[in-house]
Amino acid sequence: MDYLQAFWLAVIQGLSEFLPISSSAHLILPSQVLEWPDQGLAFDVAVHVGSLIAVIVYFREDIVALTQAWLDSLFVRRHTAESRLAWYIILATIPAGLAGLFLGDFIEQNLRSMLVIAVTTIVFGLLLGWADWRGKRTREMQQFSAKSAFLIGVAQAIALIPGTSRSGITITAALALGFDRETAARFSFLLAIPIIVLSGGYKGVQLLNSEAVDWIMILVGTSLSGITAYLCIRVFLSVIKRVGMFPFVVYRMVLGMFLLYLIYQQ
Repeated sequence: MDYLQAFWLAVIQGLSEFLPISSSAHLILPSQVLEWPDQGLAFDVAVHVGSLIAVIVYFREDIVALTQAWLDSLFVRRHTAESRLAWYIILATIPAGLAGLFLGDFIEQNLRSMLVIAVTTIVFGLLLGWADWRGKRTREMQQFSAKSAFLIGVAQAIALIPGTSRSGITITAALALGFDRETAARFSFLLAIPIIVLSGGYKGVQLLNSEAVDWIMILVGTSLSGITAYLCIRVFLSVIKRVGMFPFVVYRMVLGMFLLYLIYQQ
């Protein structure tokens, strides 16, 4: 890659990691349309670290409160709404963690085609629209239960299929369970933290034995991805209160159809 390609790939990753539009669908476009080279494992780890830093910085107060409450529940048996939410985030992480461990290689080898990404972009975009339209949007963060957290966690595991969108399907599941839009998005973003840590750690281990690292390129990717992701979270949480998920559903339909068009042209 050159630095211009690194710039755009980092921006794309920062935007698509948290918007319900599928990062895999967007990262396939530069290689397929512009014939850009694969960004490589090191750069992939870098942009995910940037996204992780962004969500930690944005939700730093929540994270401190949840961590303290979780430790209190573990060591002094003090249970609060924050400690229960922390346990629910851990519970919701388990399905995706197990799915990634046992099915990750199969999915990587068999489901990363443009056709799969095009179909899942459209199908799960329609599901997002349905959940936003039909969801009651009456439940708030304090009304989370172990059952709802587990169901959202199962939905997150499905996001291993390229084109699904991790944030998109977890928000879809939360909306379908009756949570309001802001709660659905906030839980999805908090749930991203352990998943990014796990996937980034796994890729980091792979990186130790794989390739030389261009540290300037890594710094560019991490910084741009982090800044873009932070702004994305901030804007998204304010926008969805007013307009809901409809713009993202329309965008996914257009993107999915464009990918199908590219397949037809090949």
